[in-house]
Amino acid sequence: MEHVAKALLVALLFPAVQAIGQDRLDKRSDSLAAALERVDADRMALLSHLENTKLAILRRDLYAMGLPAMGQGEKRIDHPGHSLVYDPSHHVPRWTAHIVTPDIVTGNLARIDTFKADPKATGSIDLFKEYWYSGYDRGHMVPSADMRWSQQALEATYYYSNIAPQAADLNRGVWAELEDWVRRSVRYGNERVFVVTGPVLSEGMDRLSTPDAQATVRIPRRYFKAIADLDGPEKKGIAFLLENGPNTEAPMSYAVTIDSIEALTGLDLFHSVPDDIEGAIEAQNDPKPWYHEGDPFFGEVPPIKPPLPKGMFNTAQAKFHIGNEVTICGTVVSTRRTVKANAIYLNMDRLHPHQDFYATVWDYNGPNFSYDPETYLLNRKVCVSGKVTTWQDVARISVNNEKEIQFWEEIQR
Repeated sequence: MEHVAKALLVALLFPAVQAIGQDRLDKRSDSLAAALERVDADRMALLSHLENTKLAILRRDLYAMGLPAMGQGEKRIDHPGHSLVYDPSHHVPRWTAHIVTPDIVTGNLARIDTFKADPKATGSIDLFKEYWYSGYDRGHMVPSADMRWSQQALEATYYYSNIAPQAADLNRGVWAELEDWVRRSVRYGNERVFVVTGPVLSEGMDRLSTPDAQATVRIPRRYFKAIADLDGPEKKGIAFLLENGPNTEAPMSYAVTIDSIEALTGLDLFHSVPDDIEGAIEAQNDPKPWYHEGDPFFGEVPPIKPPLPKGMFNTAQAKFHIGNEVTICGTVVSTRRTVKANAIYLNMDRLHPHQDFYATVWDYNGPNFSYDPETYLLNRKVCVSGKVTTWQDVARISVNNEKEIQFWEEIQR
């Protein structure tokens, strides 16, 4: 009977004990959820503070080294992530300046595509009607992708003060490739770069023409981008000048000196940099130091600048001579032998799969060479002769013997 009584007591009390346990678990769960919310709120607050601190550092350093000299009557406008001078008479920026940081590697904010007037820029208005069906893109001077790590900085790139008319061939082509090129250099070099971008303003520029246009938006004929690495142990600079239309070659083909951009535009870029450093970096135009290990384009070189000797063309021009017997010249930047194709591929100027042109030496033509093309021609500047054909939309020449390959240094003699 005693056992039965105990069993009955347990049966009667267990639901109450269980209820108390469940109540404690529910409270514990609510407490942990509330604590997690506080942690999330603290994390968001810290991230916001970190973003603001990074933006403050960029503004400090941009003021110190990255801004062009101000012209008479010009007003500098500062936004999160960039600064600019606006030209209200043309409704385009005269120049923009910003710093690209390694934060681009982890930045994952999406484009917003909400263009708007700049409240800080005198004369800036909503130019939707001017651009809509104008035949021109709203071209960012400061790329939005450079600011995907900061919502504030990203949104600021969509002010019309940062926008200028760009032909689709430029904006979606080599201009976008150039922006990618800058970001790759920052990513794989793990160093910031200072960038000044803008249109080349001149007399007689056409205007955007749409039925409902109210403002006169001028169309620049050319654009520039000047880049300086002022953080690394070896200071360096480079600039690019592009036509506002089709540009048929890779971005590095349009590399020029910062000095030449200053002469063209009348701007004094990076004027706060010490004179000895400024003089050195503004005279440089070599893309090679801007490539770093890990970059999938590491090792590529600019095509030989035209004009070449009669009947000879660079690798970027090869696509215009499909079906013709010509000579194509460039640097063999990589070689590879494939058993499947029974051939050696000589990639010239640009690496596979980005090359504009390559030469093929089929294995059955191997006896026609006194050297091994795979190793002997690597990193040498050569000219190959033959009929230009295509494979998967890439121009190529099949080389039959070593007489069809000349060395550039011999041609220049």
